[in-house]
Amino acid sequence: MPRYEYRCRSCTTTFELSRPMSESASPAPCPEGHADTVKLLSTVSVAGTASAPPAGAGGGGGCCGGGCCG
Repeated sequence: MPRYEYRCRSCTTTFELSRPMSESASPAPCPEGHADTVKLLSTVSVAGTASAPPAGAGGGGGCCGGGCCG
């Protein structure tokens, strides 16, 4: 289940809730009991390894970015 981050406008507390995506925009009272909260924009972090192309390798891409134009 996704976790969403909210901030209370009354006491500025930031808190997270796990809830279904269908309820992400539903009201979320803060832990202090205030009702005036807003959902914060979160970024997604993906763990894993990435490998860079070897030095001197073409960057690929579209026309003229990958050397396809004469």
